[in-house]
Amino acid sequence: MAKIEVRNLTYSYRNSDNVLKRVFFDVQEGHFVSIIGHNGSGKSTIAKLLIGLLNPAEGTITIDGVELNEKTAKTIRQKVALVFQNPDNQFIGATVEDDIAFGLENRLIEHDKMQSIIEEFATKVGMKNFLKEEPTNLSGGQKQRVAIAGVLALSPEILILDEATSMLDPKGKNEIKNIIKELRKTNPNLTILSITHDIEEAYLSDEVIIIENGEVAATGNPKEIFKDFELLSKHHLDVPFTLKIQDELRQKGLEINNGDIDSILEELCPLK
Repeated sequence: MAKIEVRNLTYSYRNSDNVLKRVFFDVQEGHFVSIIGHNGSGKSTIAKLLIGLLNPAEGTITIDGVELNEKTAKTIRQKVALVFQNPDNQFIGATVEDDIAFGLENRLIEHDKMQSIIEEFATKVGMKNFLKEEPTNLSGGQKQRVAIAGVLALSPEILILDEATSMLDPKGKNEIKNIIKELRKTNPNLTILSITHDIEEAYLSDEVIIIENGEVAATGNPKEIFKDFELLSKHHLDVPFTLKIQDELRQKGLEINNGDIDSILEELCPLK
């Protein structure tokens, strides 16, 4: 049984055509899945439906075998955490410490336990030394790291990233990608669903789902998806830079199969 099952999902905003049209997909436990597509394709609407912020016009969403509806939404939300696009819009506390504590306070976690949880997850995202800092003193990447710490402190089983790197500079994007890689090492059962138009991020995932005009246009392993130049051209998607590098090296007789720049560099170093 899949961790997330989406069947015949259809949704339209008021007085508009369907934003999503009969969408079907599964996400397995512990997998990192990227949903990619251009602005207006319906990607972020999927994120809001999965967390129960919107109700589908048709179709079902099932989490751990339980269908998401008004009766089950509260219980299911205990398992699912959503990190939004703009870190400024989701920073609630006056300090980093207050922001991470916000969700824990809502769940009535004892203060003595709360402090250790805050420090644990601030450390996981590299923000322990910033606990007393105000949000105005943080970069975009640091704010997004705090947002991730805040949701991870609630021990979700599913982490949804809704364009979580789109407003960050290259350094901030790289910080978040490194956190995702570390999370997968330390918590292999954590299911991650990234709604993104960052093809470099998508290339690192276990599976890619392409959404176009509210429909699933293609699904598959990213290594296969991004090697299908006809498919990429059809959906106006670029080839990931890391794949371009691998192809260039292959033409020079070097077979490099790792999926990100850091791994490629590590593999190249012994060749010096």
